[in-house]
Amino acid sequence: MSTSTNKIMDIGMNFMSGISQNIKGEPVMSEVQNGITRNQVIAKVVSTVLGVAASFTLTYLGIKWLTDAMDPTKKEKKLAQAEAQKMLAKLGVQDAGKLSDYELCVAANLLDPRSMDVTWQKIGGLDNTIENIQETVILPFKRADLFRNSSLLQPPKGVLLYGPPGCGKTMIAKATAKAAGARFINLQVSSLVDKWYGESQKRAEAVFSLAVKLQPTIIFIDEIDSFLRSRSSSDHEATAMMKTQFMSMWDGLTTDPDVHVMVMGATNRPQDVDAAILRRMPSQFYVSMPNEAQRKSILQLILQNEETDVLNFDQLSQLSEGLSGSDLREACRSAAVAVVHEYVQSISRHSDESLEGGDLRRMSMTDLQTALHKVKASKTMQSSAFQPSIPLD
Repeated sequence: MSTSTNKIMDIGMNFMSGISQNIKGEPVMSEVQNGITRNQVIAKVVSTVLGVAASFTLTYLGIKWLTDAMDPTKKEKKLAQAEAQKMLAKLGVQDAGKLSDYELCVAANLLDPRSMDVTWQKIGGLDNTIENIQETVILPFKRADLFRNSSLLQPPKGVLLYGPPGCGKTMIAKATAKAAGARFINLQVSSLVDKWYGESQKRAEAVFSLAVKLQPTIIFIDEIDSFLRSRSSSDHEATAMMKTQFMSMWDGLTTDPDVHVMVMGATNRPQDVDAAILRRMPSQFYVSMPNEAQRKSILQLILQNEETDVLNFDQLSQLSEGLSGSDLREACRSAAVAVVHEYVQSISRHSDESLEGGDLRRMSMTDLQTALHKVKASKTMQSSAFQPSIPLD
């Protein structure tokens, strides 16, 4: 034991001896045996305690600073929280200061439905699906009073949109949030992952606690199969715990009829989604590839504000067989780019003319036919790239 510690113990023993003498009726010495006064003893004890406390405080602050310095996501977390504060103020949330740090990290995924330019009128060829969603999803948000008298009329807490890629699943989700007047959390899986053990579960819990505070809320998970895919024994422990926490909090929504929170997912691989997740999504809508009539409607919708010649939409819809809605938009964009490219090429052949002041010609039927052939050839090339050149036994 150190010399200073022995000295403090000797002082304490002398001090206690003086107290015992006072209790026995013996006269109190004005000084302790080694000549140190009582006030000096108290001062030394207090200074020692303060020194130990200061040492512990400095050690704690040093470790905390070192931990923060080692966290590579600290800057991103602060930026996400700042963006969340701006979005919450834009949405008119008054008590944003009461949200926890985890809820603020999730709030960075909030989108303002009023700022979305996606409406039902801008989605072509999906009239039947839109009608079903309006009755199943939007009506419970708009007329909650109709669903209070029976447990069988409770709105679904989960909706799944599945089908081939590029057919408008994400557009339907955004249009649903806009039409329902609900807060829209476009949940990114990366915002739930943290390097520290147990933090991912807390963020998964914060998704639902934030949604309840901001209700009515729609939690949208695009490519849900990549996050909530079928569980197996090979899953990482942290990932399995995060999925379990997410499903546990999701179950809590179904037990409270007054909570207006809905989880909406979109995927083109429904067979990879965990069976427990599919059970929590009783309302499932298949968004198929557009047929000929739907392709005609989509093309008319895309080109309605463009400068075009007289177009034969029936012929274009027949020519675009096998293309999705996003493919059709890409074909129209390619046709428009071809018009600009032709104009630039014609100007480059006349060096004395400027690029300014010229007028672009209208988009023609030939431009669209060429663009559709190009997109179909590209899709054929992509599909054949994944086929083995030698047949497998």
